[in-house]
Amino acid sequence: MRIIRIFDTTLRDGEQSPGATMNVHEKLQVAKQLERLGVDVIEAGFAIASPGDFEAIKAISAEVKGPVICSLARAKAEDIERAWEAIKDAEKKRIHTFHSTSDIHLKYQFRVSREEALRRSVEMVRLAKGYVDDVEFSPMDATRSDIGYLCEVIQAVIDAGATTVNIPDTVGYSTPDEFGRLIRTIRERVRNIDRAVISVHCHNDLGLATANSLSAVLNGAGQIECTINGIGERAGNCSMEEVVMALRVRRDIFNADTNINTEEIIRSSRLVTKITGLFVQPNKAIVGANAFAHESGIHQDGLLKEKSTYEIIRPETIGLHKTRFVLGKHSGRHAFRTRLKELGYELTDEELNNAFERFKRLADQKKEIYDEDIEALISEEISTVPEIYSLVDLKITCGINERPTAFTRLNVNGQIVEMTEHGDGPVDAAYRAIARITGTRSSLLKYEVKSITGGTDALGEVMVTLEEDGRTVRGSGADTDIIVASAKAYVNALNKLASRTKATDKEPRP
Repeated sequence: MRIIRIFDTTLRDGEQSPGATMNVHEKLQVAKQLERLGVDVIEAGFAIASPGDFEAIKAISAEVKGPVICSLARAKAEDIERAWEAIKDAEKKRIHTFHSTSDIHLKYQFRVSREEALRRSVEMVRLAKGYVDDVEFSPMDATRSDIGYLCEVIQAVIDAGATTVNIPDTVGYSTPDEFGRLIRTIRERVRNIDRAVISVHCHNDLGLATANSLSAVLNGAGQIECTINGIGERAGNCSMEEVVMALRVRRDIFNADTNINTEEIIRSSRLVTKITGLFVQPNKAIVGANAFAHESGIHQDGLLKEKSTYEIIRPETIGLHKTRFVLGKHSGRHAFRTRLKELGYELTDEELNNAFERFKRLADQKKEIYDEDIEALISEEISTVPEIYSLVDLKITCGINERPTAFTRLNVNGQIVEMTEHGDGPVDAAYRAIARITGTRSSLLKYEVKSITGGTDALGEVMVTLEEDGRTVRGSGADTDIIVASAKAYVNALNKLASRTKATDKEPRP
């Protein structure tokens, strides 16, 4: 059985999703989770794209061990050199360089001849090879390239030192049969292809990214480039969890598997969702909220008799918990701590006490506490953002003929400050009061609400995006009262802004 390498590009291509930009700390969080997940390669970013991307790649290279750490670079000397500077401290390192090969791109975007594109590609692979042994080359827009020219470029870059050649379906144009045939043709026509791993990078514009990637495996590809939750440019990329579980469940078809620790899939998905603010659709394969939910009476009957009647994947395989303690207001501290350990959380005594107090308050409002409720509570407790502001009290009055009013009490660096404000709605009134207390000049760019669990007593989660002085942050809050959750999210974001401002003020100035 072949082992297919998983090249995760969540931190590079995934971050290119509109609104999914991550800061250095957030990228490092995701990278450490990818390490636990067991990916083979982490494409940590595009080093020359921005100082933030460069610093994130450097931090990941220094702290994340196990996976190969990779930086993307255009076929330009300055890109290659910047990529090397970013990854040079990594335990295992790779430079991934690319140049278009389709006549569409060469004529209209790059405005160079095929000969010039070939020359640049070879020269930059040689330059990268001078820094690292592990060099990957991508002929961008490969699926719309002339097959003869494409094979010529692939052969030349392998001769120049490329150890991985990636075949991208850059605009998601190909179909499974067509893409598989392309991979097979490359294997047959490129004389030195045995000296390199064939990789594939499929976009999802036609909803075929996972199918195309699997077709490539059937035809000899040895690496799949993908992202958590399938995020990425436009319609996204091949979804990591989908392709990994397809290989695992249908080994009889693919005769292949991966090194992925599948029990970390759900945790990885939820972390990326929380950091990017890009929610997964409920019917998303593997990680969607409904992926292991059954409402049909026929299905329920079959499952009660034999799980395999309607489930081809056991929930535990991807990190979901089939059985759990039913936690409620009568549960004690010992049961709460035990459930936290089962979910993978180790808290200090102080963190546990704080979380338990919030758990008890929530349990008074809900008949049953779900794992998702607990994880929302814990994510607040283990946040690394210093708490300059904390919500002490919030009272709202509103009605059909009454102007919404919010009485808000905050703890500001140990001092209790109160404010009453009116607004267009209860959330607006609360936000106006909080803004006056904190003196923030931030703009609210995005406000999102979702239910974490089902029922009228569901725990609601709010995510907000704030911008101030060119800095953008996301805040989150959870509560059964959506107004309280909104206030928590706003205060969480303001703490992040204050933390970033403080850090910036410490930076040396000329």
